[in-house]
Amino acid sequence: MQKKVSFHTLGCKLNFSETSTIAREFSEKGFQRVNFGEDAEVVVINTCTVTGIADKKCRQAIKKAKKTSPGAFIAVTGCYAQAEAEKIAEIPGVDIVLGMNEKFNLFKHIDNFEKKDTPAIYSCETSEIEQFDAAYSSGDRTRSFVKVQDGCDYPCTYCTIPSVRGKSRSGSIAQIVNQAKEIAEKGFKEIILTGVNIGDFGKGSDENFYDLVKALDKVDGIERYRISSVEPNLITDEIIEFTAQSEKFLPHFHIPLQSGSDKILKLMKRRYNTDLFRSKIETINALIPDAFLGIDVIVGFPGETDKDFNDTYQFLESLKISFLHVFSYSVRPGTPAELMPGKVSAKEIKRRSEKLHQLSDKKHLAFYKRFIGTRHKVLFEGAKHGNSMFGFTDNYIKVEVPFDENSINKIASFQITGINKKGHAEGLIK
Repeated sequence: MQKKVSFHTLGCKLNFSETSTIAREFSEKGFQRVNFGEDAEVVVINTCTVTGIADKKCRQAIKKAKKTSPGAFIAVTGCYAQAEAEKIAEIPGVDIVLGMNEKFNLFKHIDNFEKKDTPAIYSCETSEIEQFDAAYSSGDRTRSFVKVQDGCDYPCTYCTIPSVRGKSRSGSIAQIVNQAKEIAEKGFKEIILTGVNIGDFGKGSDENFYDLVKALDKVDGIERYRISSVEPNLITDEIIEFTAQSEKFLPHFHIPLQSGSDKILKLMKRRYNTDLFRSKIETINALIPDAFLGIDVIVGFPGETDKDFNDTYQFLESLKISFLHVFSYSVRPGTPAELMPGKVSAKEIKRRSEKLHQLSDKKHLAFYKRFIGTRHKVLFEGAKHGNSMFGFTDNYIKVEVPFDENSINKIASFQITGINKKGHAEGLIK
């Protein structure tokens, strides 16, 4: 009888690509994959530690796994496992904790998946994290998240990622291109390039991110690429210009700002100022007028006064952008920001967050309304939501239409006629 395995992923799309790669090995070994929360013999939890909330969700996931699958062998890996291996091993039910170097080596350490009296810990010093482990997601057969880079050399004062994922490192262009070809053979239409700091791709070699983009553009079978989060100082004009003329690389950018105050950017040790950020946005606006621009921003960083926040608000309000990913500052133990003066109260952080969310909603709706009456190519997803299905335009407008099995994983011409009450575009498939 097949053993059952379930997976639970917390955090970024990079983690999802890695979980999917781990899951494929289980399938190759004859395991049956079930949904997290269903009874299973093995549960794998891939964790995040970007905020205190992420840590809490990890602990909650372990407790849920123990409750829903009382006899399951529980394996915990990922960023939180790297940072707090001993603490995780103390949680009842955990059998093995795997650090970054061991994430893809579960079968190397375990063959029978029998419960342990004492959890095994295979962690490592961050300085020992050197290899690049290729990974890509293969869940819905519509789009795949491809890991092209890992680690980070940017010592931002609020962030633990360099201390848990190690130094910046990448696959080779040949390796990533071969993965893209493999993904195309599986029937995927779209690839999202992901990593911790993908603009650093090729660092230490004679390759770079622009070279990778040009090589991937030539892969047959993949019709669409999206570039995930890229640091503003690493978005070169040649990447923007290439995206503007490419039929495959879509008009969609995700760019972390973090603060619209130059004072706070310096405290964060970010590698740009607001003038550089504005110039990048204006270049994209000029060369790719229809581009979707999603911006990351953190509220409540230590030392952020009312004036600093107002500067951030006014800066973001002045930019032609599409959406804000708003994060409330969360103290990360061991980071320089932990010891910085000028802590902002939870109440004030909530107020600032709500104000930016309102600005985001306003800009997001305005972006959608700009395209009423226009036609776009939409890739439709396979999931059924009530009687509806969803898809995304090239410039990341979410489209809702009546469910049609024949439209799954198809790219169709779609005319936007309006925005429905749920905030999704509606219209006609041509």
